[in-house]
Amino acid sequence: MIELTGISKHFGKNKAVDNISLTVPTGELFCFLGPNGAGKTTTIKMMTSLLRPTSGTIKLHGIDISKDPIAAKKITGYIPDMPFLYDRLTTSEYFEFIGDLYAIPHDLIWQRYEELFRTFNLMDIRHHLIKDLSHGMKQRLIYAATLLHEPKILFIDEPLIGLDPYTIRLIKDLLREKARSGTTIFLTTHILALAQDIADRIAIILNGKVIALGNVSQLKGMADNAKDLEDAFLKLTADDVTIEGRG
Repeated sequence: MIELTGISKHFGKNKAVDNISLTVPTGELFCFLGPNGAGKTTTIKMMTSLLRPTSGTIKLHGIDISKDPIAAKKITGYIPDMPFLYDRLTTSEYFEFIGDLYAIPHDLIWQRYEELFRTFNLMDIRHHLIKDLSHGMKQRLIYAATLLHEPKILFIDEPLIGLDPYTIRLIKDLLREKARSGTTIFLTTHILALAQDIADRIAIILNGKVIALGNVSQLKGMADNAKDLEDAFLKLTADDVTIEGRG
């Protein structure tokens, strides 16, 4: 479960996130939508302890991340839109490195290595240096490594950037399966069709505030019975859309 209570983040006079309160129950596949600069990425960075909130509290499965950030990180996984990788490691070495960070026993690391590398079709490149991989292969490796410690909560910022159709289908099916098995998933995306396809609930954020929350049918109703999620999103955000800025 994710619990946000009165979360705000100010950068000088700019309120990037403005007093958001939100609960995402265990096993829900939750999607954050909003135009550029709305506060999506800033919110995720606060939930993953990469940014400290100006005010408010964040609890992950009952853990207050400001009081025990290490315990919170042990139960979460984070896939950013532009992940950092160690280019001079092989894919296998990187996977082992991540396992060591979480103090996972080596026999269990290699057990999950077999499972996850086969799931993401990485076995053929298991000895390749990361610097030689395509963007899509790097993304597959990030997913495999992030799932290694079996996080209870998974944060994903733009999950399908630069992926081929096969990998897109793989990721969508994987996210559905993880949610069904009890993993709480919080993702941001600009791909409205993805949100409509897989999300249990969707929040629309604009200028740092959540302006709408519900499933697709509820959001369409809030937007004068819009024909689909795209139509609802455009209607609900039409009055004030920031073209560029912090996400």
